[in-house]
Amino acid sequence: MGVSQVSLPAAEGPEGAKPDDESGLPAERYLDREESWLRFNERVLELAEDESIPLLERVRFLAIFATNLDEFFMVRVAGLLRRMVAGFPVEGAGVRLPRQVLDNTLELAGELTVRHARAFTERINPELTEHGIELLRWKELSGEERDSLGDLFKQRIYPVLTPLVVDPAHPFPFISGLSLNLAVMIADPKTDATVFARVKVPPLLPRFLALSQNRFVPIEDVIAAHLTALFGGVEIIEQHAFRVTRIRDLEVDEDITENLLQAMERELVRRRFEPAVRLEVEDTMSADVLDRLVTELGIDKRAVYRVSGPLDLSGLSAIGDLNIGELRYPAFVPSARAVPEETSIFTSIAERDILVQHPYDSFAASVERLIEAAAEDPRVLAIKQTLYRTSGQSPIVDALIDAAEAGKQVVVVVEIKARFDERANIAWARKLEEAGCHVVYGFVGLKTHCKMALIVREEPDGTLRRYCHLGTGNYHPTTARLYEDFGLLTADPAVGEDVTALFNHLTGYSRTGSYRRLLVAPESLRTGIVSRIDRQADRQRAGRPAAITFKTNALVDEVVIDALYRASQAGVRIDLWVRGICALRPGIGGLSDNIRVRSVLGRFLEHSRVYAFGPDDDEDAQIWIGSADIMHRNLDRRVELLVQVTDTGHQRRLRRILHLGMDDRTSSWWQDADGHWARHSRDEEGNPLRDVQETLVRERRVRSADE
Repeated sequence: MGVSQVSLPAAEGPEGAKPDDESGLPAERYLDREESWLRFNERVLELAEDESIPLLERVRFLAIFATNLDEFFMVRVAGLLRRMVAGFPVEGAGVRLPRQVLDNTLELAGELTVRHARAFTERINPELTEHGIELLRWKELSGEERDSLGDLFKQRIYPVLTPLVVDPAHPFPFISGLSLNLAVMIADPKTDATVFARVKVPPLLPRFLALSQNRFVPIEDVIAAHLTALFGGVEIIEQHAFRVTRIRDLEVDEDITENLLQAMERELVRRRFEPAVRLEVEDTMSADVLDRLVTELGIDKRAVYRVSGPLDLSGLSAIGDLNIGELRYPAFVPSARAVPEETSIFTSIAERDILVQHPYDSFAASVERLIEAAAEDPRVLAIKQTLYRTSGQSPIVDALIDAAEAGKQVVVVVEIKARFDERANIAWARKLEEAGCHVVYGFVGLKTHCKMALIVREEPDGTLRRYCHLGTGNYHPTTARLYEDFGLLTADPAVGEDVTALFNHLTGYSRTGSYRRLLVAPESLRTGIVSRIDRQADRQRAGRPAAITFKTNALVDEVVIDALYRASQAGVRIDLWVRGICALRPGIGGLSDNIRVRSVLGRFLEHSRVYAFGPDDDEDAQIWIGSADIMHRNLDRRVELLVQVTDTGHQRRLRRILHLGMDDRTSSWWQDADGHWARHSRDEEGNPLRDVQETLVRERRVRSADE
């Protein structure tokens, strides 16, 4: 591995990087987490621009980019603005001031926004047209199509539109977050007065209206073409689409709130009126109209982005869903053989631990099957489970309800503060309570993010046995087909005791903090990881084999990063497979020259967290999997867990996957010390490098054929 020539200056002050007195490490050793997140979304955009990927999948990546950026502004940029207003420093230990971070964030977000719009208009949309899928603007439609849309407008759109004019008697209307709108300037011929009006695009109608098979038009174009029906007797001077993003972090003072459920419901209503943090407008908008919007919304001009329309390309997900097989990834059916179908699932788990990897292994045939079997089995006495996110039609929730109605004790820890899923989780919580389940909302000040289920079953000999599932992903059947995650099914008594103690901690007042096969946040997870990193450094200094490999979604926590730096300085080889944010600077001589950072994006969202300490086949090596990323919120403000994987076969399987992700012959992005990512997808001869996900899909197909 080559060593970066980047050096860290020793100048003092916010622009410099004097050594940290306590750690002895340079102050500028962390990358900006906001920029790192934007670089992650840039990698998503690169997939949309990659012509080797099926066209409709590239359309989907465009939609994912747009949705990701919406969330980034609602949460991360909003957080920056709040910290600046309150006078708080930027979260983390970087040396840049909040204003510097915000300036850089808004500038880079703007560059990516323009690049995203160009990718659609200049690359993706023309390719869609070549394949008979047309996304057209109003001026490109035939007269017959315009007449047809005119009828649709009268019947389906016009009745739900509400034009709002701004004049001395009508103040500027509230613009809801993420809504698509038309800014309209009208002139009254009788008075020569020019008036601003706003028309909201109905959010429940399709983003792109179908003209015929695979032929679509943006809904705002249809509304714009019929504005005279809304503003009769006046002249339409100009009209342009715009979109506002607002803060969407929830703030509930749990210390003084007795009923958290009701407080959350009130907060969800209040949240619609949060301040604006971004304004997107069509690049055709006049300066006068734009100035009016900026003034009325009170928005920072640096957070105003002019782009070629159409806006809100998150709606492209509907185009990506078109059932045109040759423009999609080849169909893939998850393997149902991880848990033997011919025997009881309880018998299989009692015989040995079972490690499943979704979506390659079927979620329905493993995790759902376990919960459903527990609900039906008369020997099962109790089911306890955490729910962070689940789907609208959840077989697991239905099974829990069936179990409660059958008289079993069912305890569900529901995290109703799961960001963007609050409404759904409130609905499920009420439904579970009505069925007789014991519903618990976790701790004050902490989100319950760990993924675990505990089943207590009376065996034929009269003894009680505990069956557990511990996973890296949510109990969500839809995302289980799209997210890569691991799950451990086990009847190991040590794990059963640990999980029982943790549930007692969540639902009662137990203060147990000692576990045999679990690391639990916020009590012991950070210290557990750091102590194992330090142990590898000690082994290296003693001349013994040492290695560290992490697979995680984000690496931000400074304490863990510093431990990794110290291990690198000791000579430990460290491989980091990070999907999203990485605040560690790799490849700096004398600091991180033994650290490699890679990222893999593709058909499935790499979501699992795996932490391996020690080289392959070393008797002291450990591998842990779980729900926790290396972030402040995971280690300090959430209930998280990692479980140790002890089966040697499972360890080898996990290590093989980690090696695949880090192998130079694997298609991936490589991070440098400045936080930039270079894509390595082809070898020196121009041939495609190995795709980790396609490799695992192919292996499951071969295994299924052999079986």
